[in-house]
Amino acid sequence: MREVETQARRFVPHWRRPHPLLFALEGSRVFGERLAAELELPISPLEERSFEDGEKKCRPLADVCGRDVFVVSGLERDASESVHDRLLKLLFFIATLKINGAARVTAIAPYLPYMRKDRQTKAQDPLTAAYVARFFETAGTDCLITMETHNLAAFQNAFRCRAINLVAYEAFAGHFAERILNQGVTVVSPDLGGAKRAEMFRERLETRLRRPVGLAFMEKQRSQGIVSGDLFAGDVDDRFVIILDDLISSGTTMLRAAKACAERGAREIHLCATHAVFSKPAAADLSAAFIDGIVVSDTIALAEPYRSDRRIAVIPVAHFFAEAAARAYEAGAE
Repeated sequence: MREVETQARRFVPHWRRPHPLLFALEGSRVFGERLAAELELPISPLEERSFEDGEKKCRPLADVCGRDVFVVSGLERDASESVHDRLLKLLFFIATLKINGAARVTAIAPYLPYMRKDRQTKAQDPLTAAYVARFFETAGTDCLITMETHNLAAFQNAFRCRAINLVAYEAFAGHFAERILNQGVTVVSPDLGGAKRAEMFRERLETRLRRPVGLAFMEKQRSQGIVSGDLFAGDVDDRFVIILDDLISSGTTMLRAAKACAERGAREIHLCATHAVFSKPAAADLSAAFIDGIVVSDTIALAEPYRSDRRIAVIPVAHFFAEAAARAYEAGAE
């Protein structure tokens, strides 16, 4: 793993008095410290405690009455907590802040789960994206900031509180622009649903390179966990290929697209995704010899064996969250 420095403009907030409080829940301390450094805020103390039956308690150890509060919590699974555990803990903590008088609470969830199920594709399917939005609203969330939600339109329609979706395309484009040199380039969407995402990134990369960048698409159909579809549109022959998606979980989708590009003569194949979910099967799928590199952001901390994989480059994105949080604070203070 290589952590890549980005060339983003340094954002310096100018807080009105008193400055906001910033809490980082357990499991998100590293990202919280990066965000705190960007915002020039200390991390406020809190207590997290587990009971024998598995229940958890989380309370602020700083007076939140009348204060604006930022709460940072990754919501991916880690070694000690499930997605459900972390989501419920964050919701309980937001409600605790509000019941103790917090003026406004901004939840900063670098990775927001349950966004993939935003419409009913089968009879009586759940709409988990809408349910999660209601949970945050009921807890008293005033603003939620996340990055690269699965379906932007569904995300924006689900939330009635202010909801901000960030993207890392500019940082990704800067990373690749330094490595592509004079090669022909094609951005590939591994499914038709990600076409808009791929096009937005392609435009950023084209601006950086100051020359045309191609676009290609792979067909994907998923039913009962089985992925199928063989249609491929676009030119990747003898080109530097970047396969872009919002996340990598099992790696199956990315592997299919990478294999299709390799079969069509791609010179180099690089995977790029904002969220490195990396479930257990991913290690085997991503080890294919025709995959030359993998680029992800630091919204999710890498675990082994990925942390020691030299092909993986990690792009820091805390500065994007810092600017969004400061702007949300200023907007609410007006």
